[in-house]
Amino acid sequence: MASTTARAQARERILWLCRGDADARTLRLEVLTVLRRVIGFDAYVWLVTDPETSVGSAPLADVPCLPELPQLIRLKYLTTVSRWTSMITPVASLRQATGGDLARSLMWRDLLCRYQVTDIATSVHRDRFGCWAFLDLWRMQGAPPFTAAELEFLHAIAGPLATALRHSQAAAFAAGRAGQQASAGPVVLLLSPTLDVRAQTPQTQRYLRLLVPPDDAGQAPVPAGAYNVAAQLLAREAGVDSNAPLARVHLGSSHRLTLRAARMDSAAPVPERDIAISIETTAPGGRLSLFARACGLSSRETELLDHLATGAGTRDIAQLMFLSEHTVQDHLKSIFAKTGTRTRRTLLARGLGA
Repeated sequence: MASTTARAQARERILWLCRGDADARTLRLEVLTVLRRVIGFDAYVWLVTDPETSVGSAPLADVPCLPELPQLIRLKYLTTVSRWTSMITPVASLRQATGGDLARSLMWRDLLCRYQVTDIATSVHRDRFGCWAFLDLWRMQGAPPFTAAELEFLHAIAGPLATALRHSQAAAFAAGRAGQQASAGPVVLLLSPTLDVRAQTPQTQRYLRLLVPPDDAGQAPVPAGAYNVAAQLLAREAGVDSNAPLARVHLGSSHRLTLRAARMDSAAPVPERDIAISIETTAPGGRLSLFARACGLSSRETELLDHLATGAGTRDIAQLMFLSEHTVQDHLKSIFAKTGTRTRRTLLARGLGA
C-alpha cells in the first residue's frame, strides 16, 4: 500500500491535472496512470455520463470480460448495490456496500464472480450541475479489499474531477462549428432484450465508429453507447432508476449526437420485445441545456439563455422574467464570463452549434 507521502503527492498531481485543459479522455487516462501508482487495481471502467440522465455516453475501459460486454453493462444498470445514481457519498466499495457478502450484488453474482473479482471501488463525479462520470476500479484474483485510506483518497479527488470533467464538456462547445451533419435517413440499431445486435440501418456502422473507434480499422465497432441507453431502459422498466434512456455524446468539433432507447411495438410481452436505439443530431434545446450545465449557469441564467435562443431582446426578457433591464444585463455579463464569450451572437452560436 502506498505511503501517506506518496498519496499526498499523487493527490497534488491529480489536482494539477484537473486545473489543466485536457479533454475528458486525456484527463481520464492521465489520472488513471497516477492512480495505478497509489491504488492498485486490475481492471477499470470510467464512463463520462450525460449530466441530466446519468447514462454513460463516453466509455473508457480495460476489463477482462469484453466478450460479455452487453451482459456486463446490462447488469451494471440493473444492480442496485453501489449504483452511481443512488450512492449517498461519492465513493464506496462493493465489500462495504454488501457487508462482505458480494453475492448481494447482481452484477457480481451473475458475472463478476466468474472473473474472481474481489472488490470494486466506485467513485461518482458529480456536482450541483449534474453527474459527469463514474469510475469503477476492480481488484481480482485474491487481491485484498480497498482500504479506508484508499477510499478516502478517491473521495478527496472526486469533487475536483467532477469540476474538471464538466469543464472539459464546456470546452468542447468552443471547439468550433459542427462539421458533420446527421444523415437524412434514419440511423437505428436494433438490439435483442439481452442486448445482442439484431439489425441496423446502413449508416449505423459509420456512426458507431465515430462514437467508439475500434483499435483495429478492420474491426467492427462496439456499440457501447447503445448498450448503455438500452440498459438504462431496462433499469427504468425494472424500477431501479427513473431517468430517461437517453445520452448525448460529443463527437469532436462541436457536433453532438443523441442516443435514445425504446421498445419495439409488437404483440409480445414488453420484456420480450426488441429494443430500438435511435442515433440523431442533438436538437437545439438539448444542446443548450447541456451547454448551460457544462458552463455552470444558474437556473436564472439558464432561463435567460433559453429566452435569448428564441430571439428575445433585453426588454422582452425583462418582462418575461419580471426583472429590470439593468438586472438582465448583469445576468448577461455573468453568462458571458462563465461561457468565455463576449457577444450574444457568439454565445448562441456556441450553445446551439450554429
